[in-house]
Amino acid sequence: MIKINEHYLKLKAGYLFPEIARRCAAFQEGHPEASIIRLGIGDVTLPLPGAVVEAFQDGVGEMAGAKGFRGYGPEQGYGFLRQAIVDHEYRPRNVELDCDEVFVSDGSKCDTGNIQEIFGLENRLAVCDPVYPVYVDTNVMAGRTGPGDESGRYQGIVYLACTPENNFRPAPPQKPVDLIYLCYPNNPTGVAADKAHLCKWVEYARENRAIILYDAAYEAFITSSDAPHSIYEIPGAKEVAIEFRSYSKSAGFTGVRCAFAVVPKQVKAYTASGEPVAVNPIWNRRHCTKFNGVSYPVQRAAAAVYSEAGKQQVRGLVDYYMENARLIREGLAELGYTVYGGVDAPYIWLKTAKGMASWAFFDHLLETAHVVGTPGVGFGPAGEGFFRLSAFGDRENVQAALERIGRL
Repeated sequence: MIKINEHYLKLKAGYLFPEIARRCAAFQEGHPEASIIRLGIGDVTLPLPGAVVEAFQDGVGEMAGAKGFRGYGPEQGYGFLRQAIVDHEYRPRNVELDCDEVFVSDGSKCDTGNIQEIFGLENRLAVCDPVYPVYVDTNVMAGRTGPGDESGRYQGIVYLACTPENNFRPAPPQKPVDLIYLCYPNNPTGVAADKAHLCKWVEYARENRAIILYDAAYEAFITSSDAPHSIYEIPGAKEVAIEFRSYSKSAGFTGVRCAFAVVPKQVKAYTASGEPVAVNPIWNRRHCTKFNGVSYPVQRAAAAVYSEAGKQQVRGLVDYYMENARLIREGLAELGYTVYGGVDAPYIWLKTAKGMASWAFFDHLLETAHVVGTPGVGFGPAGEGFFRLSAFGDRENVQAALERIGRL
């Protein structure tokens, strides 16, 4: 008889964001007159930059003629986009990369979820808590963890508590781990890591022959001068870190789908006998086997992000969302909430009112203010008692949400 992958049965609940959508739909069905303002899921609302749209259309136009038509493209990404990434994302920060260290994909969510496949199940992993759910859930699905307890923590995972006391920047664990997930600027807490903090992690990874999976999807939103935009700005990081970037939030690509991962050739993992193996060709093999590449017009659109017009227009999008973040952060503080983030990331992390549980606060906001956020506990047990609001919204909705919350 056919057998199911029983590791899926260990998952404690449905994926966070569909559950939010389910609760919103149920409330809307019972209250059709309610105007719900959604500041929960981090989905952008502004249209694509003009330079991106023009390049997108040009790419489609090429595909419409026999001379410019393209079928299967290189799974790793077209050379013009990979070179643009090297030239514009890294070289200005004194980071030298080869084009074949860049892998274009359809999203950082996919990459951070898929990367664990190339590492052995016996590896011990560490995640921040709270954390983006994909890091944990995909490792549970793969069988790298034991069952979860009542709090939602899984056996076999080292949870690094991110609290106000450590400024949501946990120190490396005392015991060795093998696979480390870091996300800065952080989703959900909205806090960026400074250089000194990342230096500690790189040193730890080098000492323990570990690999850091560094999710930098929100680096475009950094404003603090002491926060690196890439982990490769830290000496030695190219030996122990894989970095993930995305066009989703900075350039409005959530519905277009384009991102990239950087796997330096120096990064090594090891066989059971201790022999070093370069990770880059292993990821390339997996990428070629399971992925057919991002479409040509989308890659043309992504390359346009690096044009002079594209850079200015993307900066305009980022500034718009960060002004929303400022309004939310300062507005909630004036209302008496304890708030974090919103300076280097488009997320505001707040303590719930009157010590309410995260999901209770979610229901309270939805039912009384018709405002949707994300319960902190959905990102991990240490998120209980916290709540995330997204700055990805129209300005009038952000202002209206603050007014509604102020009336509670």
